[in-house]
Amino acid sequence: MNLPNKLTVFRIILIPVFVLVVMFGGDASVQVGNATVYWRLVIAAIIFAVASATDWFDGHIARSRNLVTNFGKFADPLADKMLTMTAFIMLVDLKLAPAWVVVIIVCRELAVTGLRLILAENKGQVMAAAMPGKIKTTCQMLSVIFLLIGNFYYIGTILLYVALIFTIYSGWDYFHSSWSVFKGSM
Repeated sequence: MNLPNKLTVFRIILIPVFVLVVMFGGDASVQVGNATVYWRLVIAAIIFAVASATDWFDGHIARSRNLVTNFGKFADPLADKMLTMTAFIMLVDLKLAPAWVVVIIVCRELAVTGLRLILAENKGQVMAAAMPGKIKTTCQMLSVIFLLIGNFYYIGTILLYVALIFTIYSGWDYFHSSWSVFKGSM
């Protein structure tokens, strides 16, 4: 297993660690300005940030060292979706993100994943992430981090809605550019 794939697996392993810290990390807190900062959520944000950083590193290393593998093509986007969807579901549970926003994000992720599978099966294409999708992912990841850290809730909320806009736009963009795969099948 090459280094990029190890980073992807490490990201997947961090998901249950993140969940356990959010759920059972204790209620120790400190008052910072008007916000109460819970240490378990700060630690969860750090875990999430480390896991998110592995997304950039594994892709960069794989491309720069020509270490792109079928496992990486499959597992990397899956790990990203597992990580962000888990985090958003936990944010709903913590009442830090509206459920309707998370539902839209999760539905888009599932729909685009399905589209990727159809394209790979029918046309042998791997649908690369376009710039709106990369902006979406970056905004999603940053929103989770800022929402978890109490003092930055408003920044996290703004980033969450920016992520929502790019979630909808990039989903539409992927389907619009790949609509030919559905011709004659409806």
